[in-house]
Amino acid sequence: MATATNIKDSTFRFPVGFYHLHDDVSLNWQMNRWFNWVGDESMLGEMRTIAPRIRTYADWKREFLGLAEAALSREETLKAAYYLRSAAFFMLPSDPDMQPTRRRFVELAQAGYGLGATEEIAVPYRDAIRTGTLPGYRFTPANPKGTLLLFGGYDGYIEELVPMGRVFCAAGFDAVLFEGPGQGRALEESGLPMTHEWEKPVAALLDHLGLDDVTLMGVSLGGYLAIRAAAFEPRIQRVIADDVIYDFFATSLHQESSAARFVLNAGIDLDAAPVVNAALESAARKSFVTEWGVQQGMHVMGATSPYEYLKFTKRYTAAEISQLVKQDVLLLAGRRDHFVPVEMLYRQIEALPNVRSLTARLFTEADHAQEHIQVGNIALSLQVILDWLDRMLASR
Repeated sequence: MATATNIKDSTFRFPVGFYHLHDDVSLNWQMNRWFNWVGDESMLGEMRTIAPRIRTYADWKREFLGLAEAALSREETLKAAYYLRSAAFFMLPSDPDMQPTRRRFVELAQAGYGLGATEEIAVPYRDAIRTGTLPGYRFTPANPKGTLLLFGGYDGYIEELVPMGRVFCAAGFDAVLFEGPGQGRALEESGLPMTHEWEKPVAALLDHLGLDDVTLMGVSLGGYLAIRAAAFEPRIQRVIADDVIYDFFATSLHQESSAARFVLNAGIDLDAAPVVNAALESAARKSFVTEWGVQQGMHVMGATSPYEYLKFTKRYTAAEISQLVKQDVLLLAGRRDHFVPVEMLYRQIEALPNVRSLTARLFTEADHAQEHIQVGNIALSLQVILDWLDRMLASR
């Protein structure tokens, strides 16, 4: 296994390479994802050992909980944290094990990364009907050359992005990591469902910390959310979408059959809630991945039915707001991203006629970064980002 050199003096070393750990494409990507946040090569062998025993999500939960307990017995804190994160990932919101497992992940990730109370932030936030807290971390170097706000996507916890945050801090940036509504502890502990109007949580953060002239970076679905926030928040001067998700509704149906996409598209367009609910409920009875996806989607979005969840995803499109973006923009995408069709990169490029500058990078197999959010060579993507930031700041 090749190992990336340290980036800008960061102490965290990201692994290089995307590995075959499971025959299921989605499960294989998830396993590689957890490995990238830990960087411990022994995880590869341990996950290969359990992979043949995983055929259902119940198998996945059992096997990763077992790996977590074994890692804890060896005092391998960070590995245990991500094995717990993996086990919790595919638990239904109604699973009684979900909450205690995800809480243990947060506690162990904080311990494994050596996070202290002085690095934690808590931003008061209120939506139309709820009051809660947006949690996060702040890593500030001496004499920072700029401020970068970093957040995740649809299913992430901000603890996962701590290695990224420390890379940015080591490179001289005041790195502010945060969870917005629908993410991590903001969802699970404050009950804040996701909003497509991402400028609202960003404004709350900027107001709370007294920040201006910032770079905003969103990961995964955060690639759409960052573009959305930049369209309405002038304190954002530079925006990074990693990856580009131009249309979340289309992305959500990307792996469905053409017949299923036709029925669901028509059902949403015609406001035929009974048809959409029946179609999704029938699919869920045949497929646990569909059942999990619908239940998790309703939980994240605060939807009361499968139809309402899918209709909510229609709001997450950059088509009508991209023309409002006037900042410097960096778009990143993976050539073999199985979640997001690569054409969304080109659609997003075409939809940004008024930006101050536009840079795009499509990572390929030659980069070992062709997958979603560059799992396989995150170090390379971070180096691309840092080089771009230095150019933008030099030209300011």
